[in-house]
Amino acid sequence: MGNAASMSPAVIAIVGYSGSGKTTLIEKLLPVLHATGLKVATIKHSHHHIPFDTPGKDSWRFKQAGAMASLLVTPVAMQLVADMGEPRDPVRLAQRYFSDADLVLAEGFASADCAKIEVLRAACSLTPRCSDGLLALVTDVATVHPQLPHFGFDEVEAIARFIISKAKE
Repeated sequence: MGNAASMSPAVIAIVGYSGSGKTTLIEKLLPVLHATGLKVATIKHSHHHIPFDTPGKDSWRFKQAGAMASLLVTPVAMQLVADMGEPRDPVRLAQRYFSDADLVLAEGFASADCAKIEVLRAACSLTPRCSDGLLALVTDVATVHPQLPHFGFDEVEAIARFIISKAKE
């Protein structure tokens, strides 16, 4: 998996319009991929400003005081709040934060320079969101990118096999 020379995980972005089913697809793929023994991480891109820390709490206070990053660690989980000085590139984020993963599924990142699978639902749009780096489509629109593999929304096992084959390349 990934590039053995740099120990980087393979990164595949799941792209598509809002409401197309990207999150649902990833949620269905994760247990199937996990069952194969792969260590899979996810990165979600959002255009919205979401509060990541609780004002007044210690980690929030550290960031407010000038820390470039603050890591909150509990007995079972951790949360990193860090400044983003570089572009939000899923490959660089995966290399930096998920070097021990075999595969990273990045939701969104339609303009990123990485491999992509587009979820295109006719109810959302008949026009694909991207073509650059596109490996396949999960769609109910048969006429777009006919040269690429097409999968139905419920073909999770086949999509997982496809992702594994592409991640090994």
